[in-house]
Amino acid sequence: MKNVLLINKPSGITSYDVIRILKKKLHPKKIGHAGTLDPLASGLLIVLIDEATKQSEKFMGMAKRYRVEMQLGIKTDTGDVDGKITQKSAIPELNKKKIEKILKKFEGKIKQTPPMYSAIKCKGKKLYEYARAGIKVKIKPRFVEIKKIKLLSFNRETIELRVDCSKGTYIRTLVEDIAKKLKTVATVKSLMREKIGNYSLKKALEPSKL
Repeated sequence: MKNVLLINKPSGITSYDVIRILKKKLHPKKIGHAGTLDPLASGLLIVLIDEATKQSEKFMGMAKRYRVEMQLGIKTDTGDVDGKITQKSAIPELNKKKIEKILKKFEGKIKQTPPMYSAIKCKGKKLYEYARAGIKVKIKPRFVEIKKIKLLSFNRETIELRVDCSKGTYIRTLVEDIAKKLKTVATVKSLMREKIGNYSLKKALEPSKL
């Protein structure tokens, strides 16, 4: 599609950092992206140029695929390893059968409470703004759909998954909820977005190589 760029966002920078890089390279009249990735996260970022920015909602509504590594035994305020540790827990003995049995419980439509460190708005402010100010607000849970979860690997301290899900799904929350069922806590160690709809990371370009 014209004026739609598939970008491979590296970990360690924000989605807006990517936009800033592309602005300098391409000098567009308008530019935006269809779905933020946290600084820790890497992978597919769809960037829309000029007239294509009108299609933002269409891309935002597409299903997503993520590859996520869970760090077991710790929980953080941000839901990933960049945050401050708020809880530690013993890690039970795990095996493939036990993990896959728990994962099956999360497939289908599930109720999920968005994390405080997210861009959802409450009374005109983004939740992460409240979180940074140390203000607690009540967050309404909502339904999302987990189409499929596949166990890729695991060891004593980590579990790696591939997740196919609907828009609005928070992988950080999913990781914490899975950990609860496993009778421990967890946070996101690494996260990569592999697909948005039929658009694949395999066809994405590094921002610096455009």
